[in-house]
Amino acid sequence: MSPFKGQTGLKRILNASGYSFDGLRAAFTGEAAFRQLVLLNVILIPVSFLLSVSRVERALLIAVCLLALIVELLNSAVEAAIDRISLDRHPLSKNAKDMGSAAQFVALSMIAAVWAVILI
Repeated sequence: MSPFKGQTGLKRILNASGYSFDGLRAAFTGEAAFRQLVLLNVILIPVSFLLSVSRVERALLIAVCLLALIVELLNSAVEAAIDRISLDRHPLSKNAKDMGSAAQFVALSMIAAVWAVILI
């Protein structure tokens, strides 16, 4: 059992929220790719409200944008964990980082595909 799992109730929720904001801050300050995706979201999400689309279509346009942010956070977490273990080049470390990158590629492809399908 982890010694960090001791809190319950409102205290646990407050702690978890603080950790989440710390993670967002770390990603924003330390990851250029995350900042670029935030900028993309700052552009695309308001644009989705200017388009003449249904509520479901608008929700999809926004959801795929937010999904890319989630994938980038997970990708950055994998990279940080791998780098924490060792900075040495290892085939398994490369695979893990490449798979995280591939996940982000798929997420960005989803943005392009969903926006294209809805707008065309």
